[in-house]
Amino acid sequence: MSLSVSLAHSLGVFRLNAAFQAPPGVTALFGPSGAGKTTVVNAVAGLLTPDAGRIEVGSTVLLDRRAGIDLPPHRRRAGYVFQDARLFPHLNVRQNLLYGRWFARGGGPELAEVADLLGLGALLNRRPAALSGGEAQRVALGRALLARPRLLLLDEPLAALDQARKSEILPWFERLRDQTRIPILYVSHSAEEIARLATTVVRLDRGRVTAQGTPSEVLDHAAPGVTLAATLRDCCGGVALLDTPAGPLSLPAASLPRTMRLRIGADTVLIATTSPQGLLGATVLPAMLEDVRGDLLHLRAGHALLLARRPPGPLPAPGTPVHAVLTVPPRVLAD
Repeated sequence: MSLSVSLAHSLGVFRLNAAFQAPPGVTALFGPSGAGKTTVVNAVAGLLTPDAGRIEVGSTVLLDRRAGIDLPPHRRRAGYVFQDARLFPHLNVRQNLLYGRWFARGGGPELAEVADLLGLGALLNRRPAALSGGEAQRVALGRALLARPRLLLLDEPLAALDQARKSEILPWFERLRDQTRIPILYVSHSAEEIARLATTVVRLDRGRVTAQGTPSEVLDHAAPGVTLAATLRDCCGGVALLDTPAGPLSLPAASLPRTMRLRIGADTVLIATTSPQGLLGATVLPAMLEDVRGDLLHLRAGHALLLARRPPGPLPAPGTPVHAVLTVPPRVLAD
């Protein structure tokens, strides 16, 4: 079941004119503040009626201004999770979850199923005041799922959390993505979150869709860098050895999956014409300077393209062998 969105709306001087498809999985709405991300989500939820447009989930039309169809929010069955969890403080976790179940009107997942999916079993008797920020957001997600939604709308759900709490909840978002078959719209300013969670990215700017595709396609365009597939070959002495199209890379050993994606930003790559020595923590890959485009160098390392910022001073000619120096370890994304 996919979500189809086509909207036109004016808010003062702001003009929204956006259309996209959101298949099952996580479709991230990405872009600068004021791009129209929350306006789109509110229109899908039924909290805002656009000037024109059509919204359809599967075979159900939620909105068609031309045909006079505009389902109220409670009939759209959209689970909405905000930046703050918005739990009822006088109810415990079990009661907050069952509040969502009341809206399902029969059918849908059971409390035990959602509690298992989101790891809430040990929290059921706690009040919201006794929860961490990540735990509260998991409860908010569970409440939305128990309402048997056609789709989920997540508007900056991690924005209010510190890095530790984000790290705590991200695996649960991944589990939600992998085990549900409904469209999920996910609004975020964080390229790192989106690269890890999204299956589709829609980039918005000034009310218009400027790009849509996979995370690597859209994010590589939005912020210079590349995303490489990687396979874990071995772990030894606290170091993980990875095979990538650019050549073998090593990372500090952590809880790494067998396959993953690595994000290598242009700002983390330097070039050297002779093999660098004594660079503690840096990875050096044999490469060739393929092209210079503006302030970006295109480097060919193995079978992969790497990007690097143009340094001051003269450059070697294209076709010259160089060394690509990764000054910080690549960022591991979920595969």
